[in-house]
Amino acid sequence: MSSCLGMYIEPNIIKYAKVSKERDIVRVESFGIKFYDKLGDAIKQIINDTVSFKIPISINLSEETYEYFYMFSLLSKNDLKKAIGTEFESICTEKGINKNALETRYALVNSLEDKEKVKVIHIAVNKNTMNTIQQPFVEYRVSTISPIGISIANIANLKQKENVLIINMQEKTTLTTIVDQKVYQVDTLEEGAKDVLDSINAKENSYSKAYEICKNSTIYTMAGQELQDEENVYLDDIMPTLYKIANQVQEKLANSIVKIDRIYLTGTLSVVNNIDLYFQEFFKTEKCELLKPFFIKENVKINMKDYIEVNSAIALAMQGLDFGLKDMNFKSRTLKDDVNNLMANFKKDKEGTTNKDSKLKNIKLPNFFKFDLKERLDKTEAWMLRTAGGILFLTIIYVAFAIYLANGIHQKTQEVDGVRQNTVAQIAAVTADIGKINTKTNEYEQLSANLKNISEQVKENNRSKKAIPNLLTRIMSAIPTGVQLTSIENTTTNHIVIQAQSSKYEQLGYFKAILRTQGILASDTIVSSSGVKEGDLVKVVIEGDLP
Repeated sequence: MSSCLGMYIEPNIIKYAKVSKERDIVRVESFGIKFYDKLGDAIKQIINDTVSFKIPISINLSEETYEYFYMFSLLSKNDLKKAIGTEFESICTEKGINKNALETRYALVNSLEDKEKVKVIHIAVNKNTMNTIQQPFVEYRVSTISPIGISIANIANLKQKENVLIINMQEKTTLTTIVDQKVYQVDTLEEGAKDVLDSINAKENSYSKAYEICKNSTIYTMAGQELQDEENVYLDDIMPTLYKIANQVQEKLANSIVKIDRIYLTGTLSVVNNIDLYFQEFFKTEKCELLKPFFIKENVKINMKDYIEVNSAIALAMQGLDFGLKDMNFKSRTLKDDVNNLMANFKKDKEGTTNKDSKLKNIKLPNFFKFDLKERLDKTEAWMLRTAGGILFLTIIYVAFAIYLANGIHQKTQEVDGVRQNTVAQIAAVTADIGKINTKTNEYEQLSANLKNISEQVKENNRSKKAIPNLLTRIMSAIPTGVQLTSIENTTTNHIVIQAQSSKYEQLGYFKAILRTQGILASDTIVSSSGVKEGDLVKVVIEGDLP
C-alpha cells in the first residue's frame, strides 16, 4: 500500500488530506483544514497529526502562468520539443521575460479547431517562487509540486465524450476545461475566496471565523426563495464575488468553441450553502453540481461536504500517487529523491516476500553448494572458488574506478561552479547596464511623447478656434427657408447640439440631410430626436460631431 499527504497551501490557510492506494482501491485516511500565522509550524503540526514523517508529500504550485499555442501533430518528439521551446522563447521575448529564470512544463492535447495540429498547454513559474514554495519543506519528503488547475481533474468523475468545466474557487478561481476526459484549458480569474475572507475578516478579525461564516451562510435563490435572515447578514460580503465569477464564466462559455455538458463547483467558496442552485440559475443548459471525489461513497459518519472542503488537497495527494498528468510535476529530482524511491521500492518488495520467508527457510540446499574444507577440493569446488575470486577481483577494480571517477566528477563540478558563479556575476553586471539603458530609453520616450502631445494639442486648439466660426458660416448659407435655429451648443470638444424648429417637418428633415450631404457635420455621427409639435411649430434636436 502506498500513501501520500496532499497539502493545498494559500495565505493563512492549509487544506490537507492523507490518501492511500492499494491496487485499485483509493482511501482518504485523514484530512482537515488549518489556519496559520507561521507556515513552518503549521506544516510540522499537520505532519505530526497525520503521522506522515516518511511518506511523500504533494503540494501545489503558485503564481504559475499558462500559455497556449499549436503545433503540427506530425512532428517527431524531438522536433516537437524544440518547436515548443522556440515558441515559448518568442513569447518571453515579446513580454520582456528572461526564459532562463522560469521552470516550465507542458502537456499536449488534440486541437478541436484543426485536426492536423495539437494544442500545447504550457505552464511556467519563476524559479525564485519555486524556491520559496519548497523552503518550508526542506526537512520533509516532497515528491510532487503541481498546478491545481491541472491536478483538480484527478478527483472528477469524468465520462467519455462529456465536456466538463471545474470551477475551483480558492484564493483565486481556476476554470479547468476538460474535453473527453482530458484537460483542454485552464483559465484564471482574479476573483476568489480571498476577496470574501478578507472582507469578513476586516469585520471579525479572524480568518477561521470568516471561513465558518461562509460555511454557515445560505444563498437565497429564485427557485428556493430562501429568506435572508440574521444568519445571512454576511451575504453582502459573499454575493458580489460569486456574481462576478458566475458572470465571467458565462462570458467565457459564450465565446468558447467547447460545448460544456456539466459544471463542477469546488474550492473554499463551495462551502456556502445552495451555491450549486445559485450557479444553476446562470447556466440553464449545463448541469451544475458540487465536485465529489469519484472514489468516495456516502458515509453516515462523515458528511460528503467535509470531503469537498479539501478537494484540492485530495487531488494533489492523488497526483503524488501517479494519477493524472505525470509530466506536470515541477519538483526537480535529486539524489535524495532517488534514494527515497529506492528504499520505498525495497520496502515494498520486502513486504511482498514476507509471506514466502518461512517456505524459503525449509528449502534444503543441494550438495553442490556445500564445502568441506578438511577434504581436497574437487574440480567443481576449485572452479567455484576461482569464479568467486574473479568476481571479488572485478568488484575491487570497479569500486576503485568508481571512487576515482567520483573524485574526478567532484573536481569538475567545482570548476563548473566557479565558472557558473563568474558567469552569473557577469550576467548581473550586464543586466544592471541594460536596466540603466532601459531607464534612459524610457525617459527619452516619455519626453518625446510629451512633446508630441503638446504639438498635437496646439494643432487641435488652432483647429478648434476656426471650427466654430466655419460651422456657423456654412449653416447660415445652407439653412432652408422656413427653418429657424433656436440654439447651437458646443457641448464637448467636437460635439455640436442644434435645436431647430419649423412649421413643416419636411423642412427639418431637409435641413438634417443638408448637414450630412454637405459634410457640415460628420455624417456617421448625426442623430436627431423625434419631432415634437408645439402649436404650429415642430421642434427637433440634431446632434453630431465636427468633421
